[in-house]
Amino acid sequence: MTGLKKNQVSTVEVKRQTIERDHPQISVKRQCELLGLNRSTLYYQPVAIAHYTLLLMRLIDEQFTRTPFYGVRRIWAWLDQQGHFVSQKRVRRLMRRMGLTAIYPKPNLSRPNVSHKIYPYLLRGVVIRRVDQVWSTDITYIRLRQGFIYLVAVIDWYSRYVLSWSISTTLEIDFCLDAQERSLLRGTPETFNSDQGSQFTSPRFTEPLVAQGIRVSMDGRGRALDNIFVERLWRSVKYEEVYLNEYANVTEARQGIAQYMKFYNEERLHQSLDYQTPHHVYFVSKSTTTSI
Repeated sequence: MTGLKKNQVSTVEVKRQTIERDHPQISVKRQCELLGLNRSTLYYQPVAIAHYTLLLMRLIDEQFTRTPFYGVRRIWAWLDQQGHFVSQKRVRRLMRRMGLTAIYPKPNLSRPNVSHKIYPYLLRGVVIRRVDQVWSTDITYIRLRQGFIYLVAVIDWYSRYVLSWSISTTLEIDFCLDAQERSLLRGTPETFNSDQGSQFTSPRFTEPLVAQGIRVSMDGRGRALDNIFVERLWRSVKYEEVYLNEYANVTEARQGIAQYMKFYNEERLHQSLDYQTPHHVYFVSKSTTTSI
């Protein structure tokens, strides 16, 4: 652990492997602090989930992806029509666990962390004209055969290029910080947009952005359409990769998502980009800007 520095380690998984539990001088707690690793992530062990609960979560995920404007009541009613007679309370609990929120204004049903600063939404009416003008990030639920994981990504609005992504078995902030750190190695956006999730309102997430002069923008609560480009990415990831495969474990999911993200960036033709790839638009635009 000699000379250990936080920026020497780029991923949560590598950070966990770096911990020396029997180190004679540096405690595990101190090692986690030096690495910027949450101790709960270090000690996390997957918990078995009942088969029927997993089935409900799969059904909710698929229906919500088709109809992201459905809230708890509509998802509950749809499940009822499919012959799954569960309570609204259970549906609400599962949707919260999956991080799903309908895309319409609604009462504030959960309070944000009072210690976290909420930044205003800065993109209303803004015309996106160039790469690195606006980046945004979001988290989505990815199903496994016997469980689930969470996927976070950072995307450039102009080119739709996925700058970085990371997965985690928990909603601890570390995998979001990992994605943020790696995206900033590619460049510096003018504005970084997110929702008001506790991972993104945390000073650990916002302070590195502010320190680089990046404007922080946050969606209004319950307004997923403010982050529409990431929402479209999730639809593509799920319909074109996740729903076509049955990931047995985290390793398979990581491999499958890695292959898809490479395809999405470098091969998938986007109608909104005049049938060009995000990779082409992002890097050609960057080189043109640099040469001016």
